[in-house]
Amino acid sequence: MSVREPGDVVVDGGVGELVLMWAGFPLLGAGLGAGLTALSGWIAGLAWFPFQDVFELLDGWPDQRSYPLGAGAVALAGVALAVVGTRERLRVTVGRRSVELRRDGHGRDVARAEVTGVFADGKALVLLDAAGGELAREKSDLAVERLREAFTGQGWPWVDGDPHRDAYRRWVPGLPGLPAGADALLRARERAIEDSRDAEVRELHGELARLGVVVRDEGKRQYWRLVHLDGEPR
Repeated sequence: MSVREPGDVVVDGGVGELVLMWAGFPLLGAGLGAGLTALSGWIAGLAWFPFQDVFELLDGWPDQRSYPLGAGAVALAGVALAVVGTRERLRVTVGRRSVELRRDGHGRDVARAEVTGVFADGKALVLLDAAGGELAREKSDLAVERLREAFTGQGWPWVDGDPHRDAYRRWVPGLPGLPAGADALLRARERAIEDSRDAEVRELHGELARLGVVVRDEGKRQYWRLVHLDGEPR
């Protein structure tokens, strides 16, 4: 990793986001759990509702036992969500010579000299190289205006929208025009998207990039375009 400099600009969710996750999620979970416990007798009579045995058990216990258990169990689910949310937070540190993208304890640097365009594609921050390939595509809930100000303030080439958007085609299995092996990777990535395996989705995105295939998502639909590798069109 490069050494951070005094003028670098950091964009992240801040302390407020952490407070919301670590205090808000468990508190909301406790409230929801208490509410479900109060309705446990009614819910236990709904054949379609999941966890019938749990609600029947809560309904049969005295309040001083059932309420702490019901509220505590869902509060723990809130803590689990806070753990996942904290790990998935993106921290962007923008300097004059490089940008660091850090998530889940891991970071990567992208040199300013390699980047010809920076933009927000929905909730994704995208960095392009001179060939039109993606040096980085990172999803986050960071405000686009904050990212724009950070990059433009450090002299980076921010653009309003994907300059290659019209080049994308909807992926359909077996569609011609893709490099060898790309179709299989897109099939695997589709399954990973369906199962919400985000780390695998990102890994397969990188594998496709090495074949000269850039992928973007709209919901669970994949769109692709080709870039030039080593000066040759792919």
